[in-house]
Amino acid sequence: MVARTLAMLSGALVALAIAGSPLSAQSSEKTIAITNAMIFDATGREPYRGHVVIRDGRIEAVGPDVAVPKGATIIRANGKALLPGFFDVHTHWSQGGSPATLPQIATAYVSSGVTTVNDFHQQPEAFAPKRAWLQGLAAPHVNFVARISTPGGHGADWADTNTTKWVATAESARRAMAELQPYKPDHIKVFTDGWRYGQLPEETSMNVETLTALTGEAHKYGQRVLTHTVTVGRGQIAAAANVDVIAHSIQDAPLDEATIAAIKAAGTFYAPTLAIYQLKPDEIGPNRKDDPATRQRIRKWGYAQDNLRKLAAAGVPVAVGTDAGIGGARHGFSTLQEMELMVDAGLSPKAALLAGTATSAQALGVLEDRGTIEKGKRADLVLIDGIPWKAISDVHKIDQVLIDGKTVFGKGVKLPVGNQATALPAMPAAALIDDFERTDGRSALDTLRLADMDGGVERSAVIANRVPRAEGGSALAVAVQMAPKDKPEGGVLVPLSRGSVTPVDARRFAGVQLDLRGSGTYDVVINTLAGEWTAKVEASQAWSQVRLPFSAFSAKRSRDGLGRSWRGDDLLEVGVVTQREGGSAAWGEIDNLRFYAD
Repeated sequence: MVARTLAMLSGALVALAIAGSPLSAQSSEKTIAITNAMIFDATGREPYRGHVVIRDGRIEAVGPDVAVPKGATIIRANGKALLPGFFDVHTHWSQGGSPATLPQIATAYVSSGVTTVNDFHQQPEAFAPKRAWLQGLAAPHVNFVARISTPGGHGADWADTNTTKWVATAESARRAMAELQPYKPDHIKVFTDGWRYGQLPEETSMNVETLTALTGEAHKYGQRVLTHTVTVGRGQIAAAANVDVIAHSIQDAPLDEATIAAIKAAGTFYAPTLAIYQLKPDEIGPNRKDDPATRQRIRKWGYAQDNLRKLAAAGVPVAVGTDAGIGGARHGFSTLQEMELMVDAGLSPKAALLAGTATSAQALGVLEDRGTIEKGKRADLVLIDGIPWKAISDVHKIDQVLIDGKTVFGKGVKLPVGNQATALPAMPAAALIDDFERTDGRSALDTLRLADMDGGVERSAVIANRVPRAEGGSALAVAVQMAPKDKPEGGVLVPLSRGSVTPVDARRFAGVQLDLRGSGTYDVVINTLAGEWTAKVEASQAWSQVRLPFSAFSAKRSRDGLGRSWRGDDLLEVGVVTQREGGSAAWGEIDNLRFYAD
């Protein structure tokens, strides 16, 4: 374990972008002194009363007898608790979360004292533009995590291979890791376990040879591997493959001593994400006592709690992760709740706080940089009006939060304008979206095309290839083998900006135009910040030019309620998708996809 840790340190101490604008009268260049605090430094030392001096965003001195520099900006703690900033090693900054947009999510985390997170939700193309976006916000340090699954596995059941890599062998795992490196992922999330919580059809799982090769490659690049692991058997494989963090609770059965010993010997951390699994009153009420699904949830919850206790008692290091952004797990709040749930499961409040600070920092390879209150560490700090090491519920009593020595939450703190926005400002839409002349899979806008198909265990297969046109140039041929289920679909989407992050304003145009040939009915799709809009067209085997005014599109799926009127300044993607009978095949060719003006 020591050798592995030392080998990874060179690639593990990268701190990502956070707020770039002044948030209050103080800045990281000034000297700051937090005086008379009860300091829980997360080193194992008992809390003590003392002072912390911060200069240039880092802790210059800490202790009971530290002298306060003359001219320093004073934060008077008056006996409040001072802790390192909290970590959440498992989040999804997704539209499904509450709140939903990147600035709202960032604000939710900093107001909860969460100063470092892993985001598992972005396609690699989105990493760079989202890192740039975060520069203008008050935000935690965000690690962007690339996803890898198996064909037909969890994670591959809703995303294409440009969003989640699909691997099935050691060779394909090594190739996928090399393909991801230009995006500079901070860590790797691997869906290794096809047991979908015992409630859905089981999907494919990753074998130990593939996972071992993948983990070895990630470590060469200085990246940690976090796995989706929810069964005892897959926990054994995770340990054998030397993964860094088991994400999610092992919940299909009680852990045996041999598996616990293997996980501990591998130096693997455990992030149980209890917040996503906790039982809710409406799920376990008296009217559901005889429901098989309810009995199963109760049984799995018991396994999750018991297995956490066993692992912690055996000395397996426990980290904090929540799966926030999925289901009902709320950003920020769930991180604090996770520590409460750990205490409910049997950990002490001190152990839960260590899980949310130093141990999570160690799990991500950044303990030399943050996670404790020590000289030289990053000044990511949380001031709490309570005694959370005695009453863990006090973690919710956040008084002030500092990231890199800047106060990002507290009385009188004014956040950057970017935190009040719901999206980046739209950029003008270009007329040409894609003429399919590039040979590298990218559009005329230099964006990476995405396959769009139905979700689920059985998915339609989409193959897109450039083909020559008799008239000259190239078109995109799309073939779809429809899944054997109701309403299967498949097609291609073209992002209008890198990673579909920055919306485009197409209001100077009248609609969408394309050359199309094929057989049957197709949907021309426009994805926007508000949701999905579609217009149906008929195609024949002869090429035809199709013009669809924006007024021809109707809302199909919405992120904030159907019926919202068309805006035209929030477009993200344009594409063509077709729906056919289950088990059938479809084909089509498209060219010269563009916006047209009157």
